[in-house]
Amino acid sequence: MPTANVQLLRDPDIQPSDEVISNALKDAYTVYLKFVSQLANNDIHINWRYYKDGKAWLAKGLVDWTGSRGGQKEATVLWLSIWDGFFRVTIFIPEKLRADALNLPLAIEIKQLIIESNQMGKLKFFPLIFDVTSQHNFKDIFLLTDFKKTICMLE
Repeated sequence: MPTANVQLLRDPDIQPSDEVISNALKDAYTVYLKFVSQLANNDIHINWRYYKDGKAWLAKGLVDWTGSRGGQKEATVLWLSIWDGFFRVTIFIPEKLRADALNLPLAIEIKQLIIESNQMGKLKFFPLIFDVTSQHNFKDIFLLTDFKKTICMLE
């Protein structure tokens, strides 16, 4: 795990270009490129936006699909932020589907993370947060994104 927990990309005037992200992530940049490529292979695209309330650039991982009545729909599968030397992926799972998430073929430490994660106030979701510096958790992250995609498309 990284030792410095400093969120970067805080200047609203400096958009998160490849160069900016590369400078922030350092050695983890190649992992980031593989992650974003795998997102695209899973039909998830990222959309960067500056959020004034958090005073930082965040990326939404979005999935698009055609609804049952033919309309185009879009839902957020994950959030991505850039930190000093790593990137953070956050996936919000509905509380009512915690047991279903635990039934996924995830690593034991990820299942423990699901068990220990607290619901966010009055929101009926709990966050799963991954600080990514290597491809170590890719399998679990993408199992969870596929799970989240399925949830989104059913709503």
